Order: sequence, then structure tokens, then C-alpha cells
Amino acid sequence: MMWGLVEQLQLIQKIENSLYKGFIDQSRPVSAQFKPKLLTNKHHENVLSTLLQELKTCKTFTFSVAFITEGGLATLKTMLYDLNRKGITGRILTSTFLNFNQPKMFKELLKLDNVEVRLTSEKGFHSKGYIFEHDDYYSLIVGSSNLTDSALKANYEWNVFLTSLESGEIINHFRNQFEDAWTAAMPLTDEWIANYNQHYELQPFVKNSSTNALELNAAYLTNALSDSLLIQPNKMQTAALEQLKAVRAKGAQKGLIISATGTGKTFLSAFDVRNFSPSKMLFIVHREQILKKAMQDYRKILGGLEDEFGILSGNTKNVDAKYLFATVQTISKDNYLQQFEKDQFDYVLIDEVHKAGAQSYLKIINHFTPKFLLGMTATPERTDNFNIYELFDYNIAYEIRLQAALEEDMLCPFHYFGVLDYEQNGQMIDDATELRKLVSTERVTHIIEKIKYYGFSGDRVRGLIFCSSKEEARTISVALNEEGLKTLALTGDNSQEEREEAIQKLDSGELEYILTVDIFNEGIDIPFLNQIVMLRQTQSSIIFIQQLGRGLRKHDCKDYVTIIDFIGNYKNNYLIPIALSGDQTLNKDNIRRKTVNTDYIQGVSTINFEEIAKKKIFDAINNTNLSTLKTLRDTYTEMKNRLGQIPTLYDFIKHNSIDPEVIIGYSGNHYQFLLKMKEPVPSITDYEEAVLNMISKEFINGKRLHEILLIEMLLSDESVSKEAFIDRLRDFGTYVDDATIRSVENIFSLSFHVQNDVRKYHNRPIIGINDGRYQFNQQIQDSLRDFNFRNYIEDIVKCAYVKNEKYDKSRALTLFEKYSRRDACRLLNWPKDASSTIYGYRIKHNTCPIFVTYHKKDEVETSQAYGDEFLAPELFRWFTRNRLTLDSPEVKKILTYKDTGTALHLFSKKDDGEGTDFYYLGQADVDLESPKNETMPDGKGKYLPVVTMNLVLEQPVQYDIYHYLVEE
Repeated sequence: MMWGLVEQLQLIQKIENSLYKGFIDQSRPVSAQFKPKLLTNKHHENVLSTLLQELKTCKTFTFSVAFITEGGLATLKTMLYDLNRKGITGRILTSTFLNFNQPKMFKELLKLDNVEVRLTSEKGFHSKGYIFEHDDYYSLIVGSSNLTDSALKANYEWNVFLTSLESGEIINHFRNQFEDAWTAAMPLTDEWIANYNQHYELQPFVKNSSTNALELNAAYLTNALSDSLLIQPNKMQTAALEQLKAVRAKGAQKGLIISATGTGKTFLSAFDVRNFSPSKMLFIVHREQILKKAMQDYRKILGGLEDEFGILSGNTKNVDAKYLFATVQTISKDNYLQQFEKDQFDYVLIDEVHKAGAQSYLKIINHFTPKFLLGMTATPERTDNFNIYELFDYNIAYEIRLQAALEEDMLCPFHYFGVLDYEQNGQMIDDATELRKLVSTERVTHIIEKIKYYGFSGDRVRGLIFCSSKEEARTISVALNEEGLKTLALTGDNSQEEREEAIQKLDSGELEYILTVDIFNEGIDIPFLNQIVMLRQTQSSIIFIQQLGRGLRKHDCKDYVTIIDFIGNYKNNYLIPIALSGDQTLNKDNIRRKTVNTDYIQGVSTINFEEIAKKKIFDAINNTNLSTLKTLRDTYTEMKNRLGQIPTLYDFIKHNSIDPEVIIGYSGNHYQFLLKMKEPVPSITDYEEAVLNMISKEFINGKRLHEILLIEMLLSDESVSKEAFIDRLRDFGTYVDDATIRSVENIFSLSFHVQNDVRKYHNRPIIGINDGRYQFNQQIQDSLRDFNFRNYIEDIVKCAYVKNEKYDKSRALTLFEKYSRRDACRLLNWPKDASSTIYGYRIKHNTCPIFVTYHKKDEVETSQAYGDEFLAPELFRWFTRNRLTLDSPEVKKILTYKDTGTALHLFSKKDDGEGTDFYYLGQADVDLESPKNETMPDGKGKYLPVVTMNLVLEQPVQYDIYHYLVEE
């Protein structure tokens, strides 16, 4: 979209101001959109996120980079796929400098249909530059980052981001340099790659494997050493061993380790056994295959004679071994279990202990009385209400989940791709799709295209494909084989020997893929896997992580693992961002944000969604009730089991579980929630419950801390002076003014609230002021003598403090957080709640909050389908109400906002599926050159007058939120 002369002049002014700030005076306030900046991969702004932002909005792009890795390309493949669908093309110029670039990487470049690639023979070619052409300007990233996943996301880099008009000398210098090199370069072809491949292995070259692939577990690096004591624990294991030691020092005889798949639980337990030095040890697992591997690992750590290690299973009966490794199926049988005295083993370990609710496990646990019992699992969560935590006396010795394990570089990095499943005639795969469509030739072709496009790390693919049924696995395996792939279907019907043989063939190259339903969800170690394909809907976030985890073990044959998730019209799509982020809050807004912004994934790992696949997730979030009684009860039970007592609301925050706001939204208050959970809690009076409702609803979200601070003060002192309250606010660093203090008083006096709410709160002010001092009303003061009621209030206060941490204490509204119309009335200090009359906007009390639903429903009346839209991240074209002109008093009030001191505040949400909350996009100025009379259809063949104007925001809308709002 080409702008007019006015917009062009404004753009020039913005870029001039940005350059002034960047190179002359950093104190000048300017648009963040064009501001020069340094990209270092620190402080939550990495090179990759900026590069993706520029790609998403550009007309074409040009990369000049010496070094490229498959992992670097993987981070861009989803974006490039979406750009290809839109007809956006680009060029990449690279080289063979130092023989860094691998032949396989060049093959990956040829997969990019919308990217032309050429190879320069320029001696010493070492450039790292990225140019993006937009409608009216260019942007440039130049510095130290090559196109590698480490350089784009993890390494400490220095890259400058600049913006220029087409006539700028710097951008033209870069373009001219590029064009000269491009003209002299040769096209990348299959023939060139074949020739390069022949000479590549013979040449000296720089190893481009990521350091992650080389930094193996310390135990594996030294396993050839004859002295086992030289094998030392890694960082996670050292911390866990210290905590296990501390648990035992307190007299505990049981401990639980919760550790993500691939983080070395078996080695950890062996180190602890080495420290403990038991006279006899028992290690229990559920599969013989795992048993043999565990025994091998223990021998590396413990040393000792070979005959000290023995197996008790269906095939082997070394019952006298000092270190006995047993399958649960065998040792739980009476004829074996009764051979052992109760105290025969000093140390008993149970792997995959989340299965311990089964009778066979309990039978074993109840038989033995060891000096110490250790349980290990990656997923202690249960769906059968069995309390694993209670089994271990609530002693969680150590816990490290997926996100933390990635941050500690304990796992193989992954690149996750959420791709669109097969679609035919507008119909997509969904929950009810028939088998014949799941295995159709067209879908198989679609699957092959995706797995080839997104690729794998290493010399050949070693893949695992999870299917939705045995029939699907078998039929698709046959179809893939007919297309030239080497695959095999394995299900629960196959023997253990058949499974082990298939894994060996996958390793040797006789197979490329194993297709399965769920037999490989857990308890199987296949570290060489470099591609995981999910052809089934996500039914459980636990199972999702288990399946993803099959590829997360480090191995020297891969730098990363590719995860390809086929996303259809599944109602459970919302579980995907929950699983990837570990966010268990059940808060829809949190889940949306984790889908839009995936920077929570640490290291070089990335999460990528094709645009349409992402939309399917948003649809699932909007259309799903996350807070059903069953969901809440399951999550509540899990928390209660973990703690061994009734959890407080703050407990849910502390342990990253349900958002207390979800609980309050469901039940009104914590007391009512506990009753719904069938807890025998002491009763409270109707008025006490009304107070709980009011404090919970109004303040637990932490959007303004003033009221919470006053409540906290009154919990300690019977009365508080206004001066002391104001001093406390100032000490806390939050904004203070007379209007806000009056607003706080209006909230507690109930004068702010609509009559319906006043009746709910029993028509009694919560806090009154007398002689300049605040006090709870007498009834509340009496109730607070009851510790049960007081605990409810104190719990809300603790939650509100934590919730408030994300808000800007210096201002009433925080940019890019979410608020309802009612929140706006309260936080803008309106004396009355007028949210029901705001509709799109309202001018009142020197403020004008504007609320825009960006994508209207199709069924919205034409006369209400306003064309509000972003023209740029900081420029918004806004429609007033219809039947207004520039001469209307209401419009004149808006246009004279500066003269009257009226602040315009813009709020927006994507669609009505988001509920009542809107993103706060900031204060806005009116571009006074833009207001004009226009018309819009009334749906009856006539046109209604309306005024449009451009609103200029104080800051450009945050990248991820901007694209989330504007995309269909």
C-alpha cells in the first residue's frame, strides 16, 4: 500500500528523528518502529524475532551470509512457507568459504521455492547482512550473525538494525554491493551440489555442528575410563544429589525425582546409589529393554565386579546379585517377592514411578522396608486420582521440567513445526474424519511433502511417526513404502523382540520411519531419533511432551530434532501451546500469548506455526471451555496431592498451576470453589462471602495495587490514616494523585458500583473513612478475628501482589496488557462504573477510552461493521459512531482533545472469542490532517454518515500482538 504525500512526509520525519536518537541524542523520544538498535540475543530480544518480523511485513528480501546451517534454515522455514503462499520472494547469496557450509544444507536451500540462491566465489566472503524491502522504506540487519540457529537466537552477537528510505546512501551502498556480487555469482543447482559433495569430505573444513551436539553428558564422555569414580555428575545431577542428601539428613526415608525425559535420571540415581553405598540395591522398571540399559549405566558409575550386577525378569533370574535390576511384572509375583526379606535391600529405586498406582507396584512397595526409597518420573501427574506424592511422603527431592532442562542445555534442541493437515474442498481432518480419508493418497502425498520440506538434522532420517490408530499406522506405512520410503508399523500387537529389531533397523538405515500409536510414548530410549511426526490430535499435554521427548536425548548424529505436528480441525488444539509452554493456568489469554510469542523456549530451540495452523489453534481456544468442573477438579486434585493439604489460591500461582482468576471466574470466591471440590471447610456467613466475592472479583487480578495495599495495612492495624496510606503507596513506587485516591475510596464505599453489584455486596461500604482514617466496617473487623476468614483475605492479597508484577506501577494502564471496559472506568478514575454505556467509546471525565473489536463476526449488522484498521503498527484508522459528521458536537470534542486536556486511550481485541478483555495499545493522538466525512452502508441500500480519522499511538504496537490482531 503506497501512502500519500502527507504519510510520506510523516515517514521521513520519523526516520529522521530515529536517526537523531540513534546517532546524536539518545534522550529524544521517537517511534520505536524505526529506531536504530543493537541486537544481541540478550534481554528477550533476539536476532531471530526481529528477522521474522521484517520477513512478515516485507515485499521482498535479500540475504548475504557466508555461513548457513540446517538449524538456521529451520528457524525460517515456516515463515518462508507462508511467504511463498502470498507470493513473496527473496534472494540468498552465500559461499563455500572455509568449507563451512555442508552439502546437505545446500539441498535444504533448494527446497525453498520462493528463494533464489547463488554462490559467490569472492575470496574471503564473510558478510552477514539481511535487507528487507517494504512499501515505502528498507530495513537492514547487519553485524555478526550468520544464518545459524545459534547466531540468530542464542550466541552473544552484535547486529545493528537500521531503517532507510530508498534514496538513502547506506542502503544503496549495500544494495549495489550485493548486486555486484550477485551478478558475478553462480546459481545453486543439483549438479553443483553433487560436485561440491564429491570434494567436500576431502577438504579441511570448520566443524559447524552446534556445540550442543558436542556437549554430551559428562558420564558419557568419560565412560571409557577404567576408574568409575572419574565419572562426575552434570549440573542438574549435582543439584539433585545435594537435595537428596538434604532430604535424608532430615530423616526422610523416601524421595521423589521429577525430571524431564532425557535429563539423565538413570545416571542421577546411580550417582546417588554410589553416595549411599548400600549393601544391596533393587532397581525396578516396567520393561526388560530399559532394565538392561539401566544396568549398563549403573556399571559405568558404580564399577565393581560383573557378577555383582544381576537381572530378575522373565528370561533371567539373578536373585542374589548385589545390584538387582528387576521388572515389575516378575518381582511382583508371589513366588519371587516372598524370596526376599523385607529389609533385604537398603536402597530401592522405582523408574517411571507415575505407574506406581497399579496394584503390582504397590504390592512391591508395601513388601519392602528399605533405608531409602527413590521414585523417578518425568510426569507425576495422574488421571486416576492416585497420589504419587503421598506415596513418597511429599518429599520432592528435585524437579526440573522441559523448559528448565532446555535452558540448562541438558537436552537436544528441537525445532517444532505446527503444520496444516490435509485439506480437500475446504474440509480438513477433524475428530470425526473417517479412516479412508486419513490414509488417502492425497493425504499421504501431503505428509511426504511436509516431512521432506521441514527435514531433519544428520546424514539420514531416523523418524518416529505417531498415528491415531493401529489401522492408520499400518495403512500409511504401506502407502509410504509404495512412495519409496522405508517404513514399518509397530503397535501393541508386536512383541518386545520385534520392537527392538525395528529400532536396530532404524539405527542402521534399513528403516527410515517407525509408525506407531502410543507404545513409544515413554520408557524407551532411542537417542538417535532426529524427526518426530505427529499425525494424531493432541489428547493430553502429558502425552504430547512424552512423545516429543522421544527425540530430546542428545546424540552425536544430530544437532537438533525436528518435530512436525499436523494440525487439523481438532477441538483439543488448544493443548499444543499448553504442552509446549508448560502453562497450566487454564487462562485463555495466557495460552493465546504463548501461541503468538514463543520466546519462552530457551536456547536455539524454536516453535513455529504455519499461519493457517495457528488460526486453528486460536479457534480451538475460543471455542473451548477450559474451566469445566472436571478440568478444575483434576487440576485441583493434582495440586492437593502434591501438597498433601488443601491448596490456597497462592499455592496455584507458586506451583505454576491454575490461574486464581480462573477459579474466581468459575466459583466467585475460594470458599465456594472448595465447596465445589467437596472439601469439608468451615462455613462462613453470607456477608463474609459477599465480601470475599467483592475483594476477589475486584482486586485479585492485581491491575491496580492501591486497594490491595490498603487492605493489607488494615489487616495489620485497625485503622490507617490517609497520610500513612499515601506514604505507603509512594514507598512502594506506585503512582499517587488525588483522583486515584478518590477512586479507591469510591470502590470501597461502593459508590463506584452499579446497583446490582451494590446489592450483591449487601449495600455496606467495605472500608469507610472517618476523621481522615480508613477502617473496615465493624462487621468485617469482627469477621477477621476468625482465622479462617482472615486467611481467605490474606490469600487474595498475596495473589494480587504477584499478579501486579507485570504491570507498570508508574501509570494507570500498562501497554499491551488486557483490560475490560469496567477496568478502564475504574483505572481511569471514573467516579461511576459506566462500562455498560461505553459501547465503542465514550468521552467522560477528560478521558476517552476507545474499544475496537478488530475482526467483526459475519453476522454483525452492516451498519455496525466499521472498517477500523491498522495502517501501520503505530497508525490506526478509526471510525466514529455512524450518523455523525465533522460538525457533530461529539466529533468536535474528540478533535479538540488537546484543548480540553482529554486523553484518548485505544483498546483492541482480535474478535469476540477473546471475551470481555482488550489489549491496551496506549494513548493516541489524532492526526489532525486525517479526519474526514465518509459513509458506510446501512444494510438496507442506503448509506450512513461517519467520520474517520487516523490515531497515532504513543508507541508502535508490540510485534506479536500487532500481527495477532490484524491476521485473519
